[in-house]
Amino acid sequence: MKDFFGLKEKNTTVRTEIVAGLTTFFTMAYIIFVNPGMLSATGMSFEGVFVATCLSAAVGTLIMALFANVPYAVAPGMGLNALFAYTVCLAGGFSWKQALSMVFICGLINIVITVTKLRKAIVKSIPESLQNAIGGAIGLFIAYLGLNNAGLISFTLTATETGSLTLNSGVTPGMMAFSNPSLVLAVIGLLIIVILMVLKVKGAILIGIVATTIIGIPMGVTLMPESIMSDSGTWEGFKEVSFAFFGGDGFVSLFTDPAKIPFVIVTIFSMCLSDTFDSIGTFIGTGRKSGIFDAEDEKALEGSGFKSRLDKALVADSFATSIGALFGTSNATTYVESSAGIAAGGRTGLTSLTTAIMFLICLPFAGLIGMVPSAATSPALIVVGVLMVEPFAKINWSDLNDAVPAFFTVAVMSFTYGITNGIAAGFIMYCITKICTKKAKEIHPIIAAASILFIIDFILKAVG
Repeated sequence: MKDFFGLKEKNTTVRTEIVAGLTTFFTMAYIIFVNPGMLSATGMSFEGVFVATCLSAAVGTLIMALFANVPYAVAPGMGLNALFAYTVCLAGGFSWKQALSMVFICGLINIVITVTKLRKAIVKSIPESLQNAIGGAIGLFIAYLGLNNAGLISFTLTATETGSLTLNSGVTPGMMAFSNPSLVLAVIGLLIIVILMVLKVKGAILIGIVATTIIGIPMGVTLMPESIMSDSGTWEGFKEVSFAFFGGDGFVSLFTDPAKIPFVIVTIFSMCLSDTFDSIGTFIGTGRKSGIFDAEDEKALEGSGFKSRLDKALVADSFATSIGALFGTSNATTYVESSAGIAAGGRTGLTSLTTAIMFLICLPFAGLIGMVPSAATSPALIVVGVLMVEPFAKINWSDLNDAVPAFFTVAVMSFTYGITNGIAAGFIMYCITKICTKKAKEIHPIIAAASILFIIDFILKAVG
């Protein structure tokens, strides 16, 4: 095992990798319950999507582990599942089988652009200042996820009085009062993890998650499951959703209505953009700081074939979406929560292998895994955010040519709750600053093309 994963070369141990894999799993385990809840709104079987979510996460993460040998986990992506359920099915009028067809096509496109090296070329084309901005921005994004999941952020609907009318004018964020037991537990968990991290205790994040879960039992936040086992109807539901889009009411019917074809194309286009840049942002944001993609990996980028771990990670990620569609779930992507395991010391595929095994264990023991509350995992995300903002120090904030694209990358990614949104803003502002300073020749053609695609995507969403 040590030789297969190259633990010595990456200066890690079996214990560290297993702890990192467990840490990654517990910070992203919410998806096995959230994803079925969202997709079941389309008429899909909750139990079936539960199995599909676990299997797609396990298989995709296993590919990351055994083929790419990197500590990243794959699962159906948040945001993309909302697009699937609420935009495509409920608002767009498509059946869930047709939506799965779109996901499958998106996955095939991702495979093509990865095998043809387009994804790798995109990574190479991003200037170092933007890479640092993306890395730090993902840190803030993860911290925001943690703060929001902990319940620390409150949202108040504000209104404007106009004569006899009351017009809603937006939502104002604020800080929640510390009266909610779940929030209090999250704060306790945060203090535990911070203290353990400062004292340099190995496995601090995982220890914090487990300890917080236990403390939450007498507080009434951690709920003991009625049963730790999955019921018999779970696999019947999986038979209903797996491989379901092959046939007349799925893939075949997707392009039969000419009026809906533009919507289909725009949806697949949006899925591909989000899939591609979410994963690239995660790899860049975590890989450079941790040394997962080291000099040898970057050197291999210049050659042919898929020699580097980054190459192989991109290939593994590209297959995940199509595999997920076959099982019966929305787009699978590399999870930014993998950074929690990386922060815990994960450096090889043994971390991913551990995470994948945990997803498989969920199938018969869903109740046991489900007792870990978000109040126990959100502090881990906040701490990971602290660890990931270091790249900000490498940005030349005194030079507006670097500062403007970097700022918009950070602000848009954090405030709009989307990695792809931040990358799009950074790319576009980078092009604008270069053009205005008569340095357009410095813009890499891929960055220019990606910026144009992002602008087209924004326009299509605006008029769609």
